[in-house]
Amino acid sequence: MSPTLVSADLGVRRLLFAAGQAPSVYNTQPWRFHVVPGRRIELLADPDRRLRVADPRGRSMMVSCGAALFNLRLAVRYVGRRPIVWLLPDPAEHPLLMAAVRTADGRPVRGENRELYELIPVRRTSREPFSDRPVPPSVLGDLRIAASREGASLVPLDAEGVAEMLDHVALAEDELSRDHDYQAELAAWTMPGARFDGVPAYAHGPRPVRDPAPVRDFGRHERDARFEEHPQLVVLTTQGDRPIDWLRAGQALQRVLLTATRHGLSASFLNQPLDLRDMRRRRDPHHRRGHAQMIIRLGYGPQVPGSPRRPASELERQDA
Repeated sequence: MSPTLVSADLGVRRLLFAAGQAPSVYNTQPWRFHVVPGRRIELLADPDRRLRVADPRGRSMMVSCGAALFNLRLAVRYVGRRPIVWLLPDPAEHPLLMAAVRTADGRPVRGENRELYELIPVRRTSREPFSDRPVPPSVLGDLRIAASREGASLVPLDAEGVAEMLDHVALAEDELSRDHDYQAELAAWTMPGARFDGVPAYAHGPRPVRDPAPVRDFGRHERDARFEEHPQLVVLTTQGDRPIDWLRAGQALQRVLLTATRHGLSASFLNQPLDLRDMRRRRDPHHRRGHAQMIIRLGYGPQVPGSPRRPASELERQDA
């Protein structure tokens, strides 16, 4: 690998900035990076930002890290290199090391990869109402292809499946509302003044005027609104349910979200049933469509502001 990849000349900060724009559970941004000059960039989980109550297995943390890894891969391609990635290179000795990225000679980025890279700062999570305009089958097809390119599947739900999923979400939300530890952890990342990052109040969205709601309720709303009559939900699945699958799911998630942004779509998440499953330390039962890793609401919605980000200088770990 050329030693200039991880030098200031090619903009390590730019690579880390792109990686740090990835989506993450409650905007926890549970990642850091260790740059080994002339050799590799290591992606590390940040244990101080892991949700101890909601994510005891570390699944959501690793999905988030996978999304950051996908952005890092795009950024490496953008500077004219080809990323070579090792997932979980040493899980026994270095369990926080999610991936190591080296590079090989590449061509100037063009086409889809360039467009996806340029959409990294544009992508948003939106908890606003969407229109009832259906997502065209051709667009859903592109999103399914995006997931498959990262070793995952995207399963669109029909009207019956959506109704059933919203019922599951409502039941999980009700049970989680009675878990005081869960609610305290949620508040630490979503309540105004709790911290600099997390989910800011302006990103909570309005209170739905009817149930079951197609958005997650963080408990603070400045207005009420009527959400779409026919929510459009997809489920991101993987064939396995191991840590390496969670990292693949995160990469697939970000490719799907950037592809959705390319098509003018907005997205948010309804992962309460998955939180409840993880908290009970239950493995997802295997079925032909794979293991559910993310429940995603898609649609055409208004532009929304981004959530606060950790500065790139904070993301780089200096010690070995």
